[in-house]
Amino acid sequence: MSTDEHSHSSHSHDHAAGASRGRLAIVLALVAAVLVAEVVTGLLTGSLALLADAGHMLTDAAGLIIALTAAHLSTLPATDRSTWGMRRAEVIGAALQAGMLAVVGVVVGVRAIGDLIGPGQIEAEGMLVMGVIGLAANIISMLVLAGGRGENLNVRAAFLEVVGDALGSVGVIAAAVVVALTGWTRADALASLLIVALIVPRAATLLRAAGRVLMDFTPEDLDLSQVRRHILRVDHVEDVHDLHAWTVSSGMPVLTAHVVVRDECLADGHTAVILEALRTCAAEHFPVRITHATFQLEPASQRRREAVDCR
Repeated sequence: MSTDEHSHSSHSHDHAAGASRGRLAIVLALVAAVLVAEVVTGLLTGSLALLADAGHMLTDAAGLIIALTAAHLSTLPATDRSTWGMRRAEVIGAALQAGMLAVVGVVVGVRAIGDLIGPGQIEAEGMLVMGVIGLAANIISMLVLAGGRGENLNVRAAFLEVVGDALGSVGVIAAAVVVALTGWTRADALASLLIVALIVPRAATLLRAAGRVLMDFTPEDLDLSQVRRHILRVDHVEDVHDLHAWTVSSGMPVLTAHVVVRDECLADGHTAVILEALRTCAAEHFPVRITHATFQLEPASQRRREAVDCR
């Protein structure tokens, strides 16, 4: 990749990170305000569903703080000791958010089961008002984050959390209506279990996505066998080995390979043409556009010697 391409990539990443920080900051302010209101109302009304949603929003607030920190760290420049900068911070932040979601899901689930067995008194009116306020705040947050949810795992995690919050608020409203109309207070515990059912799958999804990046798995939409076939179709290429692909951070896939070419190609100046063909192939021929690709060209004779030495 050329210096201009690298500069453009870095500039695009910094611009996207700046936009992400702005969206996350707005949503954090909304979440913090609703969180305080839900805790106060939940304690006054005795609603577990409301407190469960507040607990969920507490993880959202903590997750958003982590996301903002990670978004800042990911813009720090690379150094000799950190050659990719701190771009992995956004992936670690997403994994931490997922872990917190899972813990809240377990705690609320256990408490909800207890309330199904022995329900308490609930003031449905205050629960309903707070549920409506929470839903309105979540809808606004969803609109703020909707445009950036494809930028990185941090924004995606925040968006999914807000969607879950909105559905949780719907559950709180439904439970409040049932309690108000029928007096059946177990509806509150059932709403809490609904929130848990929303939390756990999203936590698992986020952990899986973050784990794939942290474990240096091949990008999910990239078929490495297809990459190998494309490389072998490039003129003068005889073999490819040590082919690796992974993701540094969201939107930054990386690929490296040792490419075996005919001996005469290294002597007659064909290397520049072959390298350009390989880089174009990596950047344009696959669902995942790879602009960070490194290819080491090796003469076929060296490959044959290596095979003999291994016997």
